[in-house]
Amino acid sequence: MIDTHTHLDDEQFANDLQETVDRAKAAGIESVFLPAIDAKSSKRVIDICKQYPQYAFPMIGLHPEEVKADYPEQLDTIWHSLNEASSDIIAIGEAGLDFYWSREFEQEQLAAFEEQVRWSVKTRLPLMIHCRKAQNEMVKILRRYESQLPGGVFHCFTGNAIEAKELLSFDRFVLGIGGVLTFKKSHLPEVLPENVPLSRIVLETDSPYMAPVPMRGKRNEPAFVAYVLQRMAEAYNVTSAEVEQQTNDNVKRVFAMLKH
Repeated sequence: MIDTHTHLDDEQFANDLQETVDRAKAAGIESVFLPAIDAKSSKRVIDICKQYPQYAFPMIGLHPEEVKADYPEQLDTIWHSLNEASSDIIAIGEAGLDFYWSREFEQEQLAAFEEQVRWSVKTRLPLMIHCRKAQNEMVKILRRYESQLPGGVFHCFTGNAIEAKELLSFDRFVLGIGGVLTFKKSHLPEVLPENVPLSRIVLETDSPYMAPVPMRGKRNEPAFVAYVLQRMAEAYNVTSAEVEQQTNDNVKRVFAMLKH
């Protein structure tokens, strides 16, 4: 299994990072992808991935909730980090739009996201996209670059059939599915098999957040992606091995850097 989205640079892992990685390996996680959220975490993510070569892979970008008035300076710093470590970076992200709490920095978010979309086009690195309460605005920006984009992941998909169809129209992109799939009130076990082929899904935890059942309420970690895989196999009525093989193939298709 591959955890395509884990914040191992989060302070919640500061005291047991090695043990967390050991548990992930013991659970059958063959690699983990670390998204950054701002300039400081971009540096942390790169440093952590150097500790675990060919196991932990860095993505760098500016998360929409971190976009404030100083976003141009943040982007400049991140772009500099990207150029310095270009051979190691596997994606741009976590980038996107989030209007869930506030639209205070709406224009700044739109500008910062579009700039990172242009980075993806320029570098040929896929996008790791965070989107909450902003799908229309996100899609509008992506359509402008659709033919040029190398692909990416719509991280933490929790939407309905109509939203899934719209996102899947970006044919080089996949949906990132995590712990929400296992929640009692989640509609994903019905929505996904009816609308999303397994060839368009990758697994993720978003750890330390949103731990899956039966670990809900605890700190999430990469090892727990196994619970997501198990629930997905049940939803699609296939074996866990089939889900593992297909989702791993999907990761390697989207993140072409891993082939080298």
